[in-house]
Amino acid sequence: MALQAFSSLGPSNGRAARGYAYIALTTLLFSSMEIALKTVAGRFNPLQLNFLRFTIGGFFLLPFALRSLKKRGSVLTSRDASFFALSGFACVVASMSLYQLAIQYSKASIVAILFSCNPVFVLPLAAIFLKEKIHGYNLATLAASLIGMFCIVNPFNAGAEVSPLGLVLSVGSAITFAAYGVMGKTRGDRIGGLATTAFSFLFGSAELVVLILLSNLPAVAQGLMGTGLVEFAYIPFLKGLDFGVLPIFAYISLCVTGIGFASYFMAIEETSASTAALVFYIKPALAPLLALLILGESIAPSTIAGIVLIAIGSAISFAGPHLARSKKV
Repeated sequence: MALQAFSSLGPSNGRAARGYAYIALTTLLFSSMEIALKTVAGRFNPLQLNFLRFTIGGFFLLPFALRSLKKRGSVLTSRDASFFALSGFACVVASMSLYQLAIQYSKASIVAILFSCNPVFVLPLAAIFLKEKIHGYNLATLAASLIGMFCIVNPFNAGAEVSPLGLVLSVGSAITFAAYGVMGKTRGDRIGGLATTAFSFLFGSAELVVLILLSNLPAVAQGLMGTGLVEFAYIPFLKGLDFGVLPIFAYISLCVTGIGFASYFMAIEETSASTAALVFYIKPALAPLLALLILGESIAPSTIAGIVLIAIGSAISFAGPHLARSKKV
């Protein structure tokens, strides 16, 4: 009966239903990311962790990506390789490295919330490069969510939790991730979200290999250490990996990184870049709840107020398209 009901949906409604299912899965996985990373904090160099989890995530998705390309009848070209190099750099090398470094200087939950502001940059980028229309409900969702995030960050009491450097790194990570998401849409219609994700991961990981090898050259390493960039010197490849950490590392690499990012791009395919950004409206509210349930972390009153505002913003995002269509009828 469920399958019959789903198949009875029109093409547009069916795509929307699939899109929101992908959004729900992405939100759950992305909201657990900080909790998972917290359990391995200090065991890995930030760039090493990026290299490992995106390499594993990329190879995990590769068979599915190749099957998707075959089904679509798409053939990759040299222009696609250039695109993967650029998107891989934006996501793996730039955004996620800045994100990992930001956690070194600020509380992980605060970084997660600031990173979730990337829809602020998705909307104008999608409007400029994808010609996506910005509706009134998009702006209302954005306003409610930003006020909610402001309440959660609570800057009047968060002085010790948000350093200026941590703030800059977090915002830089959000901007580059927004650019990565918009770039993915430009190839998504032809090669699909799975292929875009898998090859971007692998190209980005290959670029990290070059940086890691350079960091182990004595002259380069000494120069980096002399300027205070200790995290970028003598980056290891496998140090810290053992059987005790493998289960949680598998979850970070396969579930959060592989499946999470793939479902995010599938959501963009089925809906739009601005709609898929709903993930980052809900994440700041869901992540503290998961931290409460799993880690026993308390939730401040300002965080509860922020969660309510973000929930309102999400409801506007869900209801907005339906109300807009009903007015046209």
